[in-house]
Amino acid sequence: MSDASLKIAIVGPTHPYKGGVASHTTTLAHELEAAGHDVTPVSWSHLYPSFFYPGEQSVPSSGDPDVPPFARTVRALSWARPDSLVRAGRRLRDVDLIVVVHVIPPVVPLHLTLLRAAGVGRTALTGRGPRTAVIAHNVLPHEPHPGDAALMRTFFRRVDAVVVHSAEQSRLARELDAEHVVVTDLPPHLPRGDPVERRAHHGPARLLALGLVRGYKGIDVLLRAMVRVPDVTLTVAGEMWGDTGEEIRRLAEHRDLRGRVQIHSGYVPAERIAPLLAQHDVLSLTYRSATASQNVLLAHQHGLAVPASDVGTFGDRVRDGVDGYLVPPEDEDALVEVLQGLSDPAEVARIRAGVTQPDLQEPWVRYVGTLEALSSADVLADPTRPAPVRRRSRLGQVADRAEDLVTLARLARARRRPRLDLDRSDFPSRVRATDVPVHDEDARRAHEAAREIGLPRGGDEIAEWAALGALEVLVTMRDRGRREALIIDASGGGSPFGRWARAAGYVPVEVELTGARSSMTLLDVDTATLDFVTRLHPDDASATDVDETLTRAGWALRAGGLLCLTLPIGGSADDVIGGAADLRAVVARAADAGPDLVGDVDGDLTARLRHASRVSSDPDAAHALVRLTLRRR
Repeated sequence: MSDASLKIAIVGPTHPYKGGVASHTTTLAHELEAAGHDVTPVSWSHLYPSFFYPGEQSVPSSGDPDVPPFARTVRALSWARPDSLVRAGRRLRDVDLIVVVHVIPPVVPLHLTLLRAAGVGRTALTGRGPRTAVIAHNVLPHEPHPGDAALMRTFFRRVDAVVVHSAEQSRLARELDAEHVVVTDLPPHLPRGDPVERRAHHGPARLLALGLVRGYKGIDVLLRAMVRVPDVTLTVAGEMWGDTGEEIRRLAEHRDLRGRVQIHSGYVPAERIAPLLAQHDVLSLTYRSATASQNVLLAHQHGLAVPASDVGTFGDRVRDGVDGYLVPPEDEDALVEVLQGLSDPAEVARIRAGVTQPDLQEPWVRYVGTLEALSSADVLADPTRPAPVRRRSRLGQVADRAEDLVTLARLARARRRPRLDLDRSDFPSRVRATDVPVHDEDARRAHEAAREIGLPRGGDEIAEWAALGALEVLVTMRDRGRREALIIDASGGGSPFGRWARAAGYVPVEVELTGARSSMTLLDVDTATLDFVTRLHPDDASATDVDETLTRAGWALRAGGLLCLTLPIGGSADDVIGGAADLRAVVARAADAGPDLVGDVDGDLTARLRHASRVSSDPDAAHALVRLTLRRR
């Protein structure tokens, strides 16, 4: 374990409790451990009384966990024994960060009991005791009760930060007195099980509504719309809750729905989900209200299109008319129009063809990075400092103004957790600012060097080779050891650079390359603002966007600021950098934009490129990867 690792306790439900929150908590523990941290989940032996949760709380004893359990989970908490919260809290006094997973307001007094016993609260901002972060899956319940808001105000006033998964939940948390709110995408914690091969289907859409049947999910609206559209069918699979379940059963008996609606009441275990999805074409998410949900990811992973209400984060996940449909909540007429289209087999085939496999790892990289940043005492400890930046749901598409990225980095500089005190002598002499790996051995040696230095586990070996050179360049910048460089990292979730930079005490701001908007447009900050910009493997700069990268970075970097990027060389596509001559042309265009090369693309590097071209076994693929480092004049 590296010197930069944190001791983190996660307080929340895990297996054998069922549902998305328990799966998220368990997966979070695995991801934090994979990032090199010392993680202890503190879960419940006895959770809610039945009047708070009328369904079955636990997975059946014969059922498999939804996600792999975390071996070091401590199941010490009991609703019926408040003293169990005190004992557990006392054992957490030496951790760096306590993450409390909030589910329903009635649990707040128990969580506060644990936090007081651990010696935390507002005093953590002055450096005493562990820091605290609440992950609020729902700031208030879908069906709130009197007193819920007062409990949440008390809770939020006594913790350091609140993590939410949508802009609307951020607004609600701030209304309830949360001072430091961070918005980040809910990462996937899908039931394990690969997609099942589906049989060919050439008919109207087969719809599925999956999970707890509650009023806010709007299944009754879907059934009323189905009465007006023949042919499409629906399966409702999940536990029926109270009056809502009775209403769904009554609607399913309508004469125009007989034979078209099947109800499978009860918990759907993880091993049955993939086969069930393979029997349907569409996962219906026609909710009345929502916060954040992973159900769109679940559907797309298994090849299903998604008609969804435009509530919560569904609008961010569903591409209307491409891989699903977005309709206003409770709009029966809009649903009828969607269902009429789905009664046509050609439309079913078209909308399903638009579904693409989601990236299940990159959101976790950002989520872990968010919690790592919250482990440090920042300038919010000083009430005279400016208020924190209000942020939207996606880092990289989040800033209300591009200069907010710079503000975010400045707010987060003060680090409480231990960090690696690196300098140039910690890196092997073979690491060069501008370089190319000729053999697989080069990447393997970079991987070994990263472990020897004590850096957290990274991505694949090529990504580690790219990031190691960039990190070496970063730590040799002259800032008198203060680690105050303003860094924009556009390398994507597959690169370890951001994580390694944080381990070394820096605060990089990571931006996304996905979507219609190029990440490079986020460099629209004041001229000569940034110290360091990276764009590294696996999100390399291609031939078509390298000029934009060079121009915007050249404008945004201060004099002496550095740009570090990787470029794939070779291949048969139109959009390629073919070899050494094309690479020299890139360097010349960079000089025109402002940055000059650190190193040399002639001599040894050219010889290495030629060697890589000769030994390449696939003439249609890139045969080399070049890391270029350029300094702004």
